[in-house]
Amino acid sequence: MDINTYDVIIIGGGAAGFFTAINLKTKAPKLKIAILERGSQVLTKVKISGGGRCNVTHAEFIPRELSRNYPRGEKELLGPFHTFMTGDTLAWFEERGVPIKMEEDGRMFPVSNTSQTIIDCFLDEIATLGISLLKEHPVKEIHNLQDRWSLTTTSKILLAKKIVIATGSNPKIWNILRALSHTIVAPVASLFTFNIKDQRILDLPGVSSQVGIQVIDQKGKAVLQSEGPLLITHWGMSGPAILKLSAWGARILEALSYTFTIVVNWLVDQAQEDVLLDLLKLKTKHPKQTIAKYPQFDIPRRLWQSIVKTSGITPVEIWADTPKNKLKNLAQQLTQSYFEVSGKSTFKEEFVTAGGVALQEINFKTFESKIHNNLYFAGEVINVDAITGGFNFQNAWTSAYIVSMAISEELNQ
Repeated sequence: MDINTYDVIIIGGGAAGFFTAINLKTKAPKLKIAILERGSQVLTKVKISGGGRCNVTHAEFIPRELSRNYPRGEKELLGPFHTFMTGDTLAWFEERGVPIKMEEDGRMFPVSNTSQTIIDCFLDEIATLGISLLKEHPVKEIHNLQDRWSLTTTSKILLAKKIVIATGSNPKIWNILRALSHTIVAPVASLFTFNIKDQRILDLPGVSSQVGIQVIDQKGKAVLQSEGPLLITHWGMSGPAILKLSAWGARILEALSYTFTIVVNWLVDQAQEDVLLDLLKLKTKHPKQTIAKYPQFDIPRRLWQSIVKTSGITPVEIWADTPKNKLKNLAQQLTQSYFEVSGKSTFKEEFVTAGGVALQEINFKTFESKIHNNLYFAGEVINVDAITGGFNFQNAWTSAYIVSMAISEELNQ
């Protein structure tokens, strides 16, 4: 079996792996660096992310505010974000001829609107810098030989002074890291939509509305809550309000086997009593108006008609003829709509997990292992994950950049 020696080997041909290699070689041109990729394709997650446009980062330029988008890693990433964050990411790509634009919701994409621009940038950089890319090299074993690391793939034995693990959520690599005495926090899904079969939303796919939402336990206590846009889908509910719940409540919802109750307030945070008063005022103000015909509270028409029907109000009923008990039902449906969730679905093509190398075993000034010298981590291989919107990529860029700084300072002497 062939034996090859490198200064640094980066395991994982994804966003974090490429970003580490490019920045390291830029800072320390004399280093011999290789990226190992288990499959025949690299940067596959970059390609499909953001609907094929690559949601590079998010328009949040204050480290503290940025870190609040990470259910796992909020405290640990605060320091690293002071070193490299959103503005640095934008500058990095701009310098390499990849301008980035911001959309209304804060997500940021290449101006080209295609992830291939990011992929081409990375591939051009490693070719120009002379970084080796070894595809179809799944790592079978990693051994610490004190002064260097030994990696065994299906076809080679590779030796390196330092190694960087940038394999994302890869159970096989996590098993190897366990054998190296690292603690792996068991992975659970972190970014997913809710499966709901309910007549009230059956005919409403595509309808979106601002809501407040709670997850209720068996005792009727709210264990999770969020607010924001909710999107009704063919299989249930999605949108930022749902995705926030799935991220922050990843372990709670997994413990519930993804079967639980949610309460949706279609008016975000208005109380039922206040809404009933508003409805009574409408009854006085528009006595001859057909309730179902004229949506109130900025609720989309089809959703309003569904809520009105659920409240026991007929399609032709006018305000003047509607008794107070029906208006009470309407106020309740508007502020406390209960839905039963029975399962989850992956959000678009993105699959994010909570789990990975335990955070207390990592030095976040360098992203080096506290258990083994010369072993580093970048990206989602560690127990860090974020809500949707470009934040998971920002973690990849930040951790990779800091790893490249730390290694270059040691080896570029």
